[in-house]
Amino acid sequence: CFQPSLFHHVAQRYYSHFRLCKLSIVCFYVQLCETHTCVSSLQSDYHFEYTECDVLGSRWRVAVPNKADICTGLPDPVKGTQCTFSCNEGEYLDMQSQQCQKCAAGTYSLGTSVAFDEWDSLPTGFVTHGVITNEGNDQTDCSNSTWTPKGDYIASNTDECTATLSYAVNLKQPGSLSFEYFYPDTSIYFEFFVQNDQCQSTDSNSRWMRISESSWSKYTVELNKGNNVLYWRTIAYSLQGSAVKPVLLRNIQISGVAYTSECFHCKPGTHSANPGSARCTPCPADTYSNKGATTCHECEEDKYAVVGSASCKPRPACTSSDYFYTHTPCDSEGKTQLMYKWIEPKICSETVEGALKLPASGEKQTCPPCNPGFFVSNSSTCEPCPSGSFSNGTVCTECRAGTEPVVGFEYKWWNTMPANMKSTLLSFVMAAWEVAGEYIYTTPGDRDTDYLMLTLSVPGYRLPQSMVKDAERSELSRITFVFETICTADCKLYFLAGYNQWNNDVVERWNGRNHKQSYSYLIQSNSTVSFTWTFKRTDGTERNYSADVAKIYSIVITNAIGGVATKCRRCALTSVKAGSACVLCPPGHYMVNGTGACQKCPPNTFIRTDQPVGEAACIRCGPNTTTNKAYTACLSDCILDLRTSKGALLHYDFSPLANVTSVHSSPRFTSKGLRYFHRFNLGLCGTEGRMPASCVDNVTESGREVKGYVCQSTVVPSDIRSQSLVSSQPFLIGDSLIGVTTETTLGNISSLQWMFAAALGLPDVLFYYNCHIQSSSDRLSYFLFLHSNCSEGTCDGCTFHFLWQSQHACPLCTKNHYREIVSACIQGIQRTTYVWQQPVQCYGGQPLPAQKVSACVTLDFWLKFGVSTGAVAAVLLISLICYFWKKTRKLQYKYSRLMMTSGGRECELPTADSCAIMEGEDAEDDLMDLTKKSFFTKIKSFSRERTSDGFDSVPLKSSSSQTEIFVIGPKM
Repeated sequence: CFQPSLFHHVAQRYYSHFRLCKLSIVCFYVQLCETHTCVSSLQSDYHFEYTECDVLGSRWRVAVPNKADICTGLPDPVKGTQCTFSCNEGEYLDMQSQQCQKCAAGTYSLGTSVAFDEWDSLPTGFVTHGVITNEGNDQTDCSNSTWTPKGDYIASNTDECTATLSYAVNLKQPGSLSFEYFYPDTSIYFEFFVQNDQCQSTDSNSRWMRISESSWSKYTVELNKGNNVLYWRTIAYSLQGSAVKPVLLRNIQISGVAYTSECFHCKPGTHSANPGSARCTPCPADTYSNKGATTCHECEEDKYAVVGSASCKPRPACTSSDYFYTHTPCDSEGKTQLMYKWIEPKICSETVEGALKLPASGEKQTCPPCNPGFFVSNSSTCEPCPSGSFSNGTVCTECRAGTEPVVGFEYKWWNTMPANMKSTLLSFVMAAWEVAGEYIYTTPGDRDTDYLMLTLSVPGYRLPQSMVKDAERSELSRITFVFETICTADCKLYFLAGYNQWNNDVVERWNGRNHKQSYSYLIQSNSTVSFTWTFKRTDGTERNYSADVAKIYSIVITNAIGGVATKCRRCALTSVKAGSACVLCPPGHYMVNGTGACQKCPPNTFIRTDQPVGEAACIRCGPNTTTNKAYTACLSDCILDLRTSKGALLHYDFSPLANVTSVHSSPRFTSKGLRYFHRFNLGLCGTEGRMPASCVDNVTESGREVKGYVCQSTVVPSDIRSQSLVSSQPFLIGDSLIGVTTETTLGNISSLQWMFAAALGLPDVLFYYNCHIQSSSDRLSYFLFLHSNCSEGTCDGCTFHFLWQSQHACPLCTKNHYREIVSACIQGIQRTTYVWQQPVQCYGGQPLPAQKVSACVTLDFWLKFGVSTGAVAAVLLISLICYFWKKTRKLQYKYSRLMMTSGGRECELPTADSCAIMEGEDAEDDLMDLTKKSFFTKIKSFSRERTSDGFDSVPLKSSSSQTEIFVIGPKM
């Protein structure tokens, strides 16, 4: 029964070579036991396979029976090709010759490629698992946080666990990987990377995938030869707790993996004309093919076939439903041409009895007017009016000051497709909706099952200024459209609204025929920015109801950002919010209440962006700040003078601190244990051309960015992303500078003195900022250290405090910050040295002067100089005394002579003939002293005694005799 000799022979041949043959032998052995027969093999009764590669990269080719009762005649194992051997696309490996052969015409092969396009279950080789992120709670269960197959695609997780999808592949040659993904939500991080068998990442341009705008995106990357492990990894990160949309993957294809030992026949409706085809080509319209076709066969003249058909069908007679019409753009004469076109591909016949002919094209018609908010340009096209103006479809008119344009979109004339609308036919590349002057309608399409889509996209919505006060009771926006459906079958018209064309919800649906009517939908969220009208004729696969049509006559959407204005209305003249469309006055002017007139603001003031109406709109800049050129904010050039409480003037230059600086908070953790922290970027001061502080969302390449004086972003540690930190959720904390002062209170903002105490008695310089994005109760001030008691920079969530300690924050040095020391005069040299006042409380500014050396004079010199000067002064004094004494003597003589010439009459003096000295008097004066007396004799005579009656006796000499006469008189 067991035939031991035969079993031994088979086991000795196969079991020692490869493991797979062991299973075949066992099955074969059991079959022998059951059937008790043994059959010789033919060449068609077995096939060849390779054993697993050994450590040397070698393998064996062995024959494996196709039937269990094959016993003898199997070829012996032979040396196989090297494990690195592979075939190209369009080739297969002939196991008999072990050579690559081209696939025959009518067949194809992927060669060294493998594709995954069905996701009913996880394909073999793929592994998915979920793990806790970072230093999270070890008790968190992430076992179910995996990638989940969804039929046509595979979806990621949406929680804070890290979900990884991996696939290991060994490439025999350098290859590539391509896949399609849909990534619509920035609240989930999605990265793709490749590692080798040593867990080393290979080079790639970017690990993080780009956000998908509205449809599937394709990604391609080159793969290296050898082992490659492909990773798709996601993690959701939503602090607000909002729902997260998963990432979707499909159509994964890898090239360079291995060989294929056979080629596959082209399916019906496709063909491959040349040997060595990598894929089959669909047959064009009006042709067909069978399985394994090398060419496509044309249909007979009275038959047709759509693209990729396996057979032809009889052509029906052409009717009015087989063609459509459209309009050409307006020409310089304001005319448009009516054009008729067959529906492509054309399936009807014009030669059949009762068939219609295509109407003649080229009929000129007057172009419809432009839609409200547009004007006719020089090229006869409709262009939108500039911002701040309106139109009724002809010319644009600027809104007056104190009014605002009523913006939105109003389409009621359809000469061309609006720029923010597009039509899509999912199953065929052609226009799904065509304009027809007074309406827009659906084209016949390729099949009755086609979804004819028309999409309108808007950037967002904003209430007019006049409605801001009643925002709670006012409508954010409303879309209204007038439509009609003309159907003979059970057609359907869907109206959808949502985030984009591919992420929206059905709002309303109409079945069958519907007369012309209006429908209105209230928009309550700024996230609803896409609206789609989808028309489907029926569920049949033929084109029997192409005459069924949907028409839209008008579409009106209100308060749309980026819209055009149909009119202007008066805005609230008591206040104007930031970003309002209300027409404002020129820079530096405010709007007078109730009039709309513009008045210039006082110097060094700026205009409040939230209330540029009334004199209260002019806000004076804070201390040590000046207004900018646009009169919208106050700036500091980093150079300022501050006076202390004692009256001392301090000069500061913060220019070295003007560059943007960052500071981090202490780590924080989410409920799942995900670690993150806050990063603050600060731009202290600077002119209008300064580089502001910015915070970005770098999860995607098109991340959001905010700029201002101070901003904050949430940063995830680098162990979640190996290349750099992940920054998300940026927002502004301070966008305007209030003032710079040493006072601890400015307006309604106060610094915490217990938190930041001034050192060395030198006052701190405080920079106060505000953020107008916050509510009115939020006040923000900044100083660049995070205090330990408020590690997040704020203790109350409204006011943020930072302390920046730097030598550049000290006042500039002046001459008041140093003193001079003068040395003694040594050998005629005196030195003056300058030293800083202690403690030194300044930096930069005026440098310390160098030591001065000057000549000096000692005390001996000044003593000699004083004695000499005194002696000279004494000589001059004596000379003056002698001079005046001599003059006195002359006067005495003249008096005595006058007395002598009086003629003896008492108490009567002679009349003077002249006050001048007569000729010869000088000579007579000399006769007074014929006998020269010495200086001491004169002194003695001058001090002689008086007579008893009080008169002096003066001897006089007569001019005519020698008689001595005594003249007695009162002493002068």
